Amino acid sequence: MTIGILKETKKGENRVSISPRIAKQLIDKGFNLIVEDDAGVNSSFNNKYYREVGAQIEQRGVVYKESDVLVKINSFDTEDLKLVNEGQVLISQFYHQSNPELIQAIAAKKVSAFSMDAMPRISRAQEMDVLSSQSNLAGYKAVILGAYLIKRILPLMMTAAGTIKPARVLIYGVGVAGLQAIATAKRLGAIVSATDIRPETKEQTESLGANFISVEGGETAEGGYAKEASEDYARRQKEAVNTELFKADLVITTAMVPGKKSPVLITKDQVEQMKNGAVIIDLGAAQGGNCALSKLNKTIVHKGITIVGTTIAPESVSTHASDLYSKNLFNFLMHLTENNEFKWDLEEEITDGTLIVHKGEIRKT
Repeated sequence: MTIGILKETKKGENRVSISPRIAKQLIDKGFNLIVEDDAGVNSSFNNKYYREVGAQIEQRGVVYKESDVLVKINSFDTEDLKLVNEGQVLISQFYHQSNPELIQAIAAKKVSAFSMDAMPRISRAQEMDVLSSQSNLAGYKAVILGAYLIKRILPLMMTAAGTIKPARVLIYGVGVAGLQAIATAKRLGAIVSATDIRPETKEQTESLGANFISVEGGETAEGGYAKEASEDYARRQKEAVNTELFKADLVITTAMVPGKKSPVLITKDQVEQMKNGAVIIDLGAAQGGNCALSKLNKTIVHKGITIVGTTIAPESVSTHASDLYSKNLFNFLMHLTENNEFKWDLEEEITDGTLIVHKGEIRKT
């Protein structure tokens, strides 16, 4: 089986779907690899690194023509589909629920498509979960960016001129990104508080040394993801969190609901009551934002409060992000194949959950 590694064409994307380290592991397993010229260059993986492990370097058209499997991080677009051939297998993040027209176009090419973002949240699939591996990096980067933007240091510091009190950090959402944000802020010496709709995250929060802001009547996870909060719960959470919000130097919001608009957790009125000089890093901005004033890829200063609307896209740490994504993809391919051929076990939970289109037939909408 020949796997084609395509260069990402999305603006600002620096990652590559398979790093040289994982390319070697695939080649050692008997797969052939064709890498598009300079596919990994923005992740510090030059062509020579791929050649050294036994991969071919070819132009884009050749990769499409000679590959059985085509892999990307971002979804294949209409230009990509012009080069796709019947019978090929596409692996990417398709976000199929938000892109029905694209899925129709993929099916029309009579190919099969696996969507990495549709990975079931079950223990067997953890090593294949790209959303978790990439969110982990986002949580880390959010704290680093926030620490750079706030006008004070995070840790307690005792000096001859006096003692500097530690900064206060508040984190909304204790998923993968939130947990890493807690851990990073604690390592840097901040006083950290966090809140989440799922009461079971209290223990995880406290195990990292942070204070958990409890709100009665929280929801449990659904399929491993948080549910959308009720209006009553959202109101009570707002009241419970306000004390910490108005004292915080840095606020990081990570709350997202798959396939829906991000919940607004911080209103304009709340922003205006925050401490002057505070910073909000809104990781939910791509889906509308957790702060009412957020705008994706914009930094706004509103009455002394800096609001950064971002995803802290993992491409900002593209070397590690690519390697983690690659390992997830390697584990996924090992799960899907036997003797370098697809098993097509359509009733198996991981295969069933991720196989969006099978030989031209749409399976998931």
